[in-house]
Amino acid sequence: MMVWLTVVGIGEDGFFGLGRAARRALLEATVVMGGERHLAMLPEKIRARREPWPKPFDVTHIEAYRGTPVCVLASGDPMWFGVGATLARVVAPAEMRVISGPSSLSLAAARLGWSLQDVSIVSLVGRPLASLNAHLRDGARVLVMSRDGMSPFEIAALLNERGFGETSMSVLEHLGGPLERRIDAQAQMWRQQAVAELNIVALTCRVESGGSLPLTIGLPDNAFLNDGQLTKRDVRAITLARLAPVPGALLWDVGAGCGSIGIEWMRAHPTCRAIAIESDARRQAFITHNRDALGVPGLRLVEGRAPEALVGLPAPDAIFIGGGVTVPGVLDACWSSLREGGRLVANAVTLQGEAALVDWRARHGGTLTRIAMSEAQPLGGFDTWRAALPITLLDVTKAVRVEAGALNEPT
Repeated sequence: MMVWLTVVGIGEDGFFGLGRAARRALLEATVVMGGERHLAMLPEKIRARREPWPKPFDVTHIEAYRGTPVCVLASGDPMWFGVGATLARVVAPAEMRVISGPSSLSLAAARLGWSLQDVSIVSLVGRPLASLNAHLRDGARVLVMSRDGMSPFEIAALLNERGFGETSMSVLEHLGGPLERRIDAQAQMWRQQAVAELNIVALTCRVESGGSLPLTIGLPDNAFLNDGQLTKRDVRAITLARLAPVPGALLWDVGAGCGSIGIEWMRAHPTCRAIAIESDARRQAFITHNRDALGVPGLRLVEGRAPEALVGLPAPDAIFIGGGVTVPGVLDACWSSLREGGRLVANAVTLQGEAALVDWRARHGGTLTRIAMSEAQPLGGFDTWRAALPITLLDVTKAVRVEAGALNEPT
């Protein structure tokens, strides 16, 4: 295949900051596409037709130019939160060449003297501010790609609300260009309402009290706003270990309560996805609050009761049933929707719930585990063990069907 599309990373220094290969590609192009700001950086000697991106943004029309020399302008490194990765989904790699420039993140790290591999990266472009919460812990260094000039003010407000007012903030504007500027302040002292639209916010996190949440599964129970309908910390850790989150996998949290299982599933990896199904309005509000506070605003909430609320949802890789195992049709609906190779984990605390899980295991297999825990509590002038209600846990994996003739012939 012949290369007809060249993606050029351009910085704040414009056309004359580009290398020879990038300048030549622009000079030889028939069409140059990009944002209006990027197209305005080109000198008159670029004779190609200039085509701004359509609104709403879409790249699929670029295939109509196949065979014609086309250049696309992008900020910095087009493959880092950039249009290059989007184009690679519609144009074969053999037909596309990417000429990267320094990303704003690499320029920010250079100005700060930070090692990029030791830094958390958060993009707020098209993403909720609450995404930042997952990265806030004492001592963490975070680079935040702002959505606009108000982002630093909003970030400072969030940090103060979360007890991170002593965090050092550095706002770097127009990196790599003649208008480059740096503003330094603690979050609690940030007063500037707006800065330049193009900015990166660098954070060195400092928490005032209470410490940071652990990275391990099994967050403290008080990390979740709840009414007591909560899978407790130790049981939650065991349950999540059985669910075994992997990158990109989708979880259904059926009878989600305050959302703790789905939230911790998503905190396991940035690409993990979860849907919380909950019928109680008050608990739905808990889920909405908790998902933002714990940095996973992408958790999807379905307001309804299983099994009816499960209709039409995308097929999950794992399902947790924390409540409702005795409701007719719930286990069957979950099992039929689960992907082959997927895991179903269900917890029961009542005899009727346990009986339903025992019956299910007799028909579909899996393992049953009883979780019994006790905690030392005062008794007069002494201590004694107070037992929590035992939990019966069902863990079953859906078999992968093998098509006839799919097995290799013996050699």
